[in-house]
Formats: sequence, C-alpha cells, structure tokens
Amino acid sequence: MNRYVNHRFTGAYRATVGTDFLCKEVSIDGKTVILQIWDTAGTERFQSLGTPLYKGAHCCMLVFDVTSRASFSALEGWRQEYLIQGDPQDPFDFPFIVLGNKTDLGTREVSSRLAQQWCEEIGAEYFEGTAKEDLGVEKPFLKAAQRGLQQVCVLFLSFQ
Repeated sequence: MNRYVNHRFTGAYRATVGTDFLCKEVSIDGKTVILQIWDTAGTERFQSLGTPLYKGAHCCMLVFDVTSRASFSALEGWRQEYLIQGDPQDPFDFPFIVLGNKTDLGTREVSSRLAQQWCEEIGAEYFEGTAKEDLGVEKPFLKAAQRGLQQVCVLFLSFQ
C-alpha cells in the first residue's frame, strides 16, 4: 500500500495494529476515482479493529506472503470474515483481488499455480509482485479500482 501510494518501501516490518489508511487518485476508463485503501490488521489479536470498515467497500484485496504457507492458508478465513462482516449485497459476485507478495525472496512456499487455482475456485483475480522491488504493485490496485467501480455501477443500477 505504501509502495503504491507513496512510492516508498521500508524494509523494517511493522505489523498493522488496527488499521492504516491511504488515498490515491487514479483514472479508470476515463473516470477519475479516488481510492480509499484500508490496511486492516492481519494478526488475530487486532483483526476485530478493522472489521467495521469492511461495510461499504466495493472490492477486497487479500495479500499474502509467497514465502509463507501459513499466510496463504489464512486467506480463506479472511475472505469468509470479509463476507460476514462486510455483508455485500451479492456475496457470490463480490470482487476479490488476491496479491502474492515478496516474490523477490528465494524461499517461496506457495507456487503461482496453487494460488491461481484457489483464485479460480473462488472467482478472484490473482496477481504477484514485490513491494521491495516495485514490481507488479500497480496492476492489482488498478484492477481493484476497476472492479470496485463496476461494483458501484451495479449497485447504483439495482437501486433505480
């Protein structure tokens, strides 16, 4: 998130406690969109602090560490938690983007194939990248913005 919005990377890992929040203006299909990007706590101890923010979101990006099988294994729980707490109007068609991070590290525990297969099963789009080297960072955020904008249009039309 920090790499995408501020073009900065810090190697000193700091777990999210509660939430972090950044905004970025982007152009999607000729429309100016202001993304509100929320990073909610991934550790169980603090995860409930972020769940009230799920309501009203138009897309959910799940990020995992490709060097950690446990990180990947936690994704389904996070997805289910989002669907329960966020309560989207159509949970079967709600857009999820999955991003495998830290592809620059050589100790990979989750293959691209495994992650892609899981994403196909749940109807999510899969991307990989590395914030450290700024590779593959922008594309998933732009896709999330595009899918979120589509979600807004669907919701708008359903209320007319």
